Amino acid sequence: MSDRELDAAGIADPALRAAYRQCRRLNARHGKTYFLATRLLPVEHRAAVHALYGFARWADDIVDTLDPAIGPARRDAALSDLHHELLSSLQEHNSREPVVLALADTARRYAIDHGLFADFMTAMRSDLRVTDYATYADLRGYMHGSAAVIGLQMLPVLGTVVPREEAAPHAAALGVAFQLTNFLRDVGEDLDRGRVYLPADLLHAHGADRRLLEWSRTTGRTDRRITAALREFEALTRGVYREAAPGLPMLAPLSRPCIRTAFVLYGGILDAVARQGYSVLHRRAVVPRVRRAAVAADGLLRVAAAHLRAPRRPAPASPPSLACPGEPCRPVPEEVA
Repeated sequence: MSDRELDAAGIADPALRAAYRQCRRLNARHGKTYFLATRLLPVEHRAAVHALYGFARWADDIVDTLDPAIGPARRDAALSDLHHELLSSLQEHNSREPVVLALADTARRYAIDHGLFADFMTAMRSDLRVTDYATYADLRGYMHGSAAVIGLQMLPVLGTVVPREEAAPHAAALGVAFQLTNFLRDVGEDLDRGRVYLPADLLHAHGADRRLLEWSRTTGRTDRRITAALREFEALTRGVYREAAPGLPMLAPLSRPCIRTAFVLYGGILDAVARQGYSVLHRRAVVPRVRRAAVAADGLLRVAAAHLRAPRRPAPASPPSLACPGEPCRPVPEEVA
C-alpha cells in the first residue's frame, strides 16, 4: 500500500501500516476485479476496504485450501483460532496477526457492527460441513453471512446520502449478487472442493443433479440439462443485481464510481459465462481486458466528475494506536495467504 493511502487515512502506527499493506497484497493477488474497482475510491478510504477484503479472503482461503495435508480438523482449528483472535482484537485493541489488526482498526474507525463479523465466521464454519443446498432459500440463508454482511460492512466506509438503514438492503443484495456470480463462474472449482452451490431443486427442475455435474467435470462433456440449469441460475443472479441497483445513487458521490465499476465488471462475468456457452464446468469465464479497461476508464471519468460536484468526506479520526503486544506482528501463514 502506498504511503499516500496510509497517510491520507491517518494511519501512522508502523505495525498498523504493515498490517494494512498485507491486506492490500491479499486484495491485489486474489481479487483483481474488486481491487481494480477499489482504486476508484477516495484515497483515504482504500485502506479500510483492503482490510475488509483481506480478512474475508484469509478466512475463505482457510476453508477452500485444496492442500490434502490440511484436512477438515485443521481447517476448523484454524478458523477457531482466527475467530478468537478477532474477538480479542475487537475487545482488547491488540493482535499479533496483521490481517486481524487491520480489520479491528477499520471496525473501530468506522464503527462497524461487530455482529457482522460473527455472522461471517459462522458462514465460513458452515462451509466445512455443508456441501450443498436443497433450495435457493437455504442458499440465501448461508449467503447472509458469507456475502450480504460484506456489503453491510462496506456501507460505513462508502458513506450514504440517505439514512444508512435505507441503503442497507441494497448493499446486502449487491454482496449476494457478487457471490452468486462467483458461484456460477466457479461451479467446476467448487465441485473439486466437494461443494455444489447450485440449489438442488433448481438442478432437479432441469433433470440435473450433483452426479451429472461430476460426470461433466470428469469427462469434459456438456449436457443440455446442465446448461438449462446454469442459464436459470444466471437469470436468478441478474434479478439480485436488479435488487441492488437502486442502492448505487444512495451512496456518497465519491464512492459511487467504485461500486458502479464493480457492479458492471461483475455483471460482465455473467455475460462471459453466457458468451462461452455456460461451459463453467470446464473453463473459467473472464471479462476481456479491453472491456475491463473501458469500464475502468469510465469509472475514472465519473470520479473526476464527482470531485467537481462534491466535497471530499474526511476519513474518520484515528483511534488509539493498535500495537502487537510485546513482539512484532507475525506475517500471515503461507498456508492460508
